[in-house]
Amino acid sequence: MNRSRTTARWQTPLAGRTLARALAGPLLLSFVAATVAVGVGLVTPAWAEPFFFSTGTPDGRLGALSQPAGSGTPETETGDDFILTETTSITQATIIGLIPSGTPLASIENVEVEIYHVFPGDSDVGRTSGPPTFSTSQVPTRVNSPGDNEIDSATRDGSQGTLHSTASVLKPSFSVLNTVVHGINPATGGEGPASGDMVEIVITFTPPILLPADHYFFRPEVLVNGGEFLYLSTPKPIVADLQSWIRNSALQPDWLRIGKDIIGGNPAPAFNQAFSLIGETVPNAGTPGQDNCHGESVAALAHQFVGLDAAASALGFSSVAALQNGFRAFCAP
Repeated sequence: MNRSRTTARWQTPLAGRTLARALAGPLLLSFVAATVAVGVGLVTPAWAEPFFFSTGTPDGRLGALSQPAGSGTPETETGDDFILTETTSITQATIIGLIPSGTPLASIENVEVEIYHVFPGDSDVGRTSGPPTFSTSQVPTRVNSPGDNEIDSATRDGSQGTLHSTASVLKPSFSVLNTVVHGINPATGGEGPASGDMVEIVITFTPPILLPADHYFFRPEVLVNGGEFLYLSTPKPIVADLQSWIRNSALQPDWLRIGKDIIGGNPAPAFNQAFSLIGETVPNAGTPGQDNCHGESVAALAHQFVGLDAAASALGFSSVAALQNGFRAFCAP
């Protein structure tokens, strides 16, 4: 999976994108590419629909730690959810967070991204109390949390060459009203305000992340030499969706809701985190785990894009071989 390619940076800032969430989770935005027959015998390929999802603009309410383990500090993970309604090749992501004021961008040494199913996917339900709360000795509920374990085939890590990232400062001074950093425990109330430089990190996945239609959590971690990365919140929409969850290595495999469980209150706040995703849908792809998944997927790609070379290019893969390998991993049970 450690294949690399050169991809132009996505220049559109997250602040300019539109929040779209509905029902039990966020509603993706897609724009349909036209398929037009021009003249006699000249037909353009039937392109997939571009996929776009965003949680919107940071609201200054919260910064939540999300970074790998360091010297004397545990790994801390913050995740928020998104929905795919079709098989999708995710090529890029953007996250927004807070780093200490004046920290050089070169101090952002690594970015890692993991994708999780919603609990009970990839989870040991037997260690919980069972329905309706699925509580454990550490947390009041696991309902609508990320699963215990990440989706291995969807993990991308800059240090492993499976993503590359570019950071820029959006605002040199930005403040949040509350933070969750070290107190990853119920009813702490949070750890108070913080300020720093708001940074945007644009992430290109090499190779893209292929996922079937489902409900997922997106979890980035950012390693900042000499500082911490506080993943910024965005407004929680009025319509229902899942909310941000957090854990550290002491809490694993469980997760806590940042608003309901940690900060608390009546009513308790709920948060989303500042991220966006872009890619292409893959209609009629095969079903992972089924014997004919790879053959169906390749046939669908060849038909839709009028050839696998065009499919590889449109979906963000460096070659037909990389595309084939991506779908072999996608189809594996």
